[in-house]
Amino acid sequence: MATLFTKIINGEIPCYKIAEDDNFFAFLDINPNAKGHTLCIPKKEENKLFDLDQEAYTDLMAFTYKVAKAIEKTVPCKRVGMSVIGLEVPHVHVHLIPLNDMKEMTFQHKVALEKEEFEQLAAAIQSNL
Repeated sequence: MATLFTKIINGEIPCYKIAEDDNFFAFLDINPNAKGHTLCIPKKEENKLFDLDQEAYTDLMAFTYKVAKAIEKTVPCKRVGMSVIGLEVPHVHVHLIPLNDMKEMTFQHKVALEKEEFEQLAAAIQSNL
């Protein structure tokens, strides 16, 4: 059965897409720790980061780097933090979180955004890719 993220990639579930290429996909987290919280995922379903072959892992990190740089240009923050936990959805995903405070990396503090804010933010990050 397809994961939630595969359904997002396939357009079965809507998202606020940031970037896409042949192998990877990035979109805003709809339950963000901070404004601009983005997920970068491989299109190929793989449960664990280190189950990716070395080339796919390296390519995912290169894709994630580009997205992180665009987030930095768009969202005022001290830095963009990165986390790979992967327990919520059995599909590799890299969290990119704009940070101004360490609590934003704890996944216990969330921010709420309106649909229009998500749309504007996604477009702004895309324009900085």
